[in-house]
Amino acid sequence: MGAWLITGSHSLFSEMVHSMADTLNQLILAWGVHQSIKRPDPDHPYGYSNMRYVSSLISGVGIFCFGTGLSVYHGIKGLLSPQEIQSLYWAYCALGGALLTEGGTLVVAINVLKRKAKLAGVSFVDYVLRGDDPNVNVVLLEDTAAVVGIGVAGLCLAITSYTGSPTADAIGSLVIGGLLGMVATFIIYTNTNALVGRSIPPGRQDKICKELENDVVIRAIHDVKATDLGGSMVRFKAEVDFDGRSITQSYLDMVDLDVLLKDLQKIGKVEELEAFMVKHGENIIDRLGIEIDRIEAELKKRHPEVRHVDLEVL
Repeated sequence: MGAWLITGSHSLFSEMVHSMADTLNQLILAWGVHQSIKRPDPDHPYGYSNMRYVSSLISGVGIFCFGTGLSVYHGIKGLLSPQEIQSLYWAYCALGGALLTEGGTLVVAINVLKRKAKLAGVSFVDYVLRGDDPNVNVVLLEDTAAVVGIGVAGLCLAITSYTGSPTADAIGSLVIGGLLGMVATFIIYTNTNALVGRSIPPGRQDKICKELENDVVIRAIHDVKATDLGGSMVRFKAEVDFDGRSITQSYLDMVDLDVLLKDLQKIGKVEELEAFMVKHGENIIDRLGIEIDRIEAELKKRHPEVRHVDLEVL
């Protein structure tokens, strides 16, 4: 801010606005992270993990309205009412210091996202485009825009210094505003997609489905919905066609068939047959519940990101 007040540069004003927006956004993102780790409650049974996307969306809207709007406004004002720029020395000092700080956080954000992309088994670009980690994504994009913006501001100030015309400086403010607008649009787009219920990558979903279909008690699965809940958590829902023969055989393996045969031979009335069928029918249904619990536990063990599993019996 001091460099802008001294020089009156429109490009520096845009960078000052960007820095202020960055500071405010960090507070918003920190609030989102704090809210996202709250435990589930009766009103929010799946937890608050989406608050990270909400805070990132607010951040994107703030960048667009505050950063882009003011930068473009000052750029247009500079073109319509050009003013001579003073004390470029302090302008370059401010840009150099900003480059060091913004560049450092950018390197940290890139390293974090590279590590997470490797763990997720996807490329760095795909991980960023999907917005799987919205908070780090915002930091990455903001810092990238800041570093590029610093370069634009420095170039425009150099042109202004060489030509003596403040037009290049005003154009720099417009370019920085456009850059912030693109970043904000991408942040808003990716976080909106996540909030409306985004599916996990097809490859991961197909792998889970194949594992389920290979289970001995499952014939087929239908209407699969695997939704990213945010915070590396997934909800998996599917309609399952269970193999009744396998379920029944699983139950029979647990009972004494000689005793079962004797009980069956003692049946002489319809009421006794009905009681026999009700007793063992209930036991078979209980066995189905045990198998579902086993399948869900194995699925969560193989895929720790799957926190909620809903298997509906066809």
